[in-house]
Amino acid sequence: MFAVHLLAFHFTKLKEDQIKKVDRYLYPLRLSDDVLVDVMGRFQAEMVKGLSRDTNSTATVKMLPSFVRSLPDGSEKGDFLAVDLGGSLFRAHEVKVFDDGRQSSQLESKFYPTPKEVTQGNGAELFDYIADCLLDFMETKNLKHKKLPLGFTFSFPCKQTKLEEGVLLAWTKHFKVRGVQDTDVVTSLRKALQKHKDIDVDVLALVNDTVGTMMTCGYDDERCEVGVIIGTGTNACYMEEMRHIDLVEGDEGRMCINTEWGAFGDDGALDDLRTEFDRELDLGSLNPGKQLFEKMIGSLYLGELVRLILLKMTKEGLLFNGKVSTALLTKGKIEMKHVSAMEKYKEGLSNTKEILTELNLFPSEEDCVAVQHVCTIVSFRSANLCAAALAAILTRLRENKKLLRMRTTVGIDGGLYKTHPQYAKRLHKVVRRLVPTCDVRFLLSLSGSGKGAAMVTAVARRLAAQRSHIDATLAPFLLSLETLREVRNKMRTELEYGLKRETQANATVKMLPTYVRGTPDGTEKGKFLALDLGGTNFRVLLVKIKSGRRRSVQMYNKIFAIPLEIMQGTGEELFDHIVQCIADFLEYMGIKGARLPLGFTFSFPCRQASIDKGTLVGWTKGFKATDCEGEDVVDMLREAIRRRNEFDLDIVAVVNDTVGTMMTCGYEDPNCEIGLIAGTGSNVCYMEDMKNIEIVEGNEGKMCINTEWGAFGDNGCIDNIRTKYDKEVDEGSLNPGKQSDRLALLQVRRILQQLGLDSTCEDSIIVKEVCGVVSQRAAQLCGAGLAAIVEKKRENRGVERLQITVGVDGTLYKLHPHFSRVLQETVKELAPQCDVTFMLSEDGSGKGAALITAVAKRLHNVGQK
Repeated sequence: MFAVHLLAFHFTKLKEDQIKKVDRYLYPLRLSDDVLVDVMGRFQAEMVKGLSRDTNSTATVKMLPSFVRSLPDGSEKGDFLAVDLGGSLFRAHEVKVFDDGRQSSQLESKFYPTPKEVTQGNGAELFDYIADCLLDFMETKNLKHKKLPLGFTFSFPCKQTKLEEGVLLAWTKHFKVRGVQDTDVVTSLRKALQKHKDIDVDVLALVNDTVGTMMTCGYDDERCEVGVIIGTGTNACYMEEMRHIDLVEGDEGRMCINTEWGAFGDDGALDDLRTEFDRELDLGSLNPGKQLFEKMIGSLYLGELVRLILLKMTKEGLLFNGKVSTALLTKGKIEMKHVSAMEKYKEGLSNTKEILTELNLFPSEEDCVAVQHVCTIVSFRSANLCAAALAAILTRLRENKKLLRMRTTVGIDGGLYKTHPQYAKRLHKVVRRLVPTCDVRFLLSLSGSGKGAAMVTAVARRLAAQRSHIDATLAPFLLSLETLREVRNKMRTELEYGLKRETQANATVKMLPTYVRGTPDGTEKGKFLALDLGGTNFRVLLVKIKSGRRRSVQMYNKIFAIPLEIMQGTGEELFDHIVQCIADFLEYMGIKGARLPLGFTFSFPCRQASIDKGTLVGWTKGFKATDCEGEDVVDMLREAIRRRNEFDLDIVAVVNDTVGTMMTCGYEDPNCEIGLIAGTGSNVCYMEDMKNIEIVEGNEGKMCINTEWGAFGDNGCIDNIRTKYDKEVDEGSLNPGKQSDRLALLQVRRILQQLGLDSTCEDSIIVKEVCGVVSQRAAQLCGAGLAAIVEKKRENRGVERLQITVGVDGTLYKLHPHFSRVLQETVKELAPQCDVTFMLSEDGSGKGAALITAVAKRLHNVGQK
């Protein structure tokens, strides 16, 4: 028993001594966590460089867009073919994806060798070989009679401009085929397939093996957004935010990026980590100076790396008594399969002795222990470097999502990862240590990247069908220039109808006279009160206007809410609430006893008999207070003031918000004669020549007309451009059949319901597109109506070219990112002889009401004199 313990102690001591000896000798290959964190930082910098248009040309990590924009969602179905070129074998696959609610699929494959005459021959021979193998596979599976979509897994760096096209940038691994670099490999494959008239295959997608791995695993786990290959070579892909990808147009959603991380360090970024053995291996490779990161990781190189280390150690007398065999001197004699066998937990030492003996090295026990540890250091360095780059990708994903902690899945494949006894465990451990803020699940791709190519093809078909459905749904919202001209002309006709006595009663665009007969001339002065009612908030303002060289307008205001029960209660309740708000404001300002001139901005259609009288034609924008329509709103306000019996006010003018906006901008720009509101609702006013206004006595001067164009189309004249969604919104509104051109976001909701969207990233892009199309149509219709008005103004003046300013207010115009641009472009297109300046009304229509009151007072005084 003592002898057994002594022997065990002797062996343990021997093993420890040999391990320490190798550790000292191979110290540069043993990477600490600090070094790995540094590698992470270097790789993150290379990612940024590769994603930028300005620096991509000099980046070694090319960050190639794959044009794969979506992961599987489980609804994919159909039969697909896939071919997979990139490793030691060529694979052909038939993939059946079932839409049975269980996300199931079936894969049948056949493997073909890739002989040296094919991998290092010419391009025509390579693609003919692929086509021949596919034909053989289809004959074996009885598929020649079917037309099937095909995904092409091509595991080499390609520059893609679309999913089904890719130009080879460079060969890697053991491939060196002439005449293929800088050509589209899909075109080459199609040409080879066309030689076989008895098969009909449609190549729909070119896929890198990392992308295929991510898609395969993504079908089983929706969290999978990274794909890694650790086999003959190594590479990774991940889902990047489009806004960060300079190389592709657009900034919405995500796209899978093929990092091509095998070339990391080709610019010298890893020279301090590369050893003399790495440099010697590189010089003897097919592509010296290229794929340097891959040559420190991939199984194609690790066996040779071990051989070079053992050869030097032997020459220095550290192994095999310094005796070098011919086999040890021969390149390629140690392969990855030998390294894996020597590293096995229990039988590793016996495997080592057997392998070394086959190399005619006759090892001692000490030699076997040392060689086994060399293999461990080489493979562990591979796992460590791979972990550092993967940790950099995971960190970027988390930061893109602005998360403190992230759960995600990494799809992974490759012979080195799958067959090496300790590799996966080591990789997982280091990744979790380097990125403790990421909860990472590693999912092995059991079906390989061939199924992934089929999944990419299936997703592409699903997205194409979805795109077709979306286009058909949104097509009615896309207005041609011809349609917009038609809308402009119809608006012009309705403007004329509204101005004529005999047609005004039946006109939808009522063209209501406001009795505002002038715009500010700079001489206005005094203190004025202003009220602003038109939405869910009500404003009361004190406006101080100074004239002369120090002309200015000072405003003090307070905002009051109008509850829904008041908006849709009785008229008496509404106006009592308004007066209560006025009283609060007067007390707040300390002017409760002052009798100031007041302008009342009332943003609803009113028929006016004078500037201080306005009969409500009908409520809009959610208001439905009873006993108001057909009544003079100024009288209702005066009655409410009398009921309160606390103060009296001189109500000089009742004003529409469009008129207030025009007057506000007119104070700054005398050329402003049009006011536009584009907000909760939409309306326009403009200064019309009195001679054209038949519904008002007199033909001298001008008067502002409140068009109330929101009712344009209530007579059916634009039914040809109204969609079923417009009609649904109209039917569900408070005033069906009225204000029919008003565009509500309810339309967006109805469209999205029809499209059956969930809450994925891709759905969010569609939601934005729907919103964009709906709001673009709103801006275009608004522009067509405005074009009709500016053209009418030009003809009124009898000039060939008109310069005019439009005062604009409203949240839609001010806050929507594209509304104002589309509106202005439409006006320019439809009224090319008018130079229109758009001036934003920063102070709102409340200031305008005070200015109208001031102008009315000025004109009244002039009339008296």
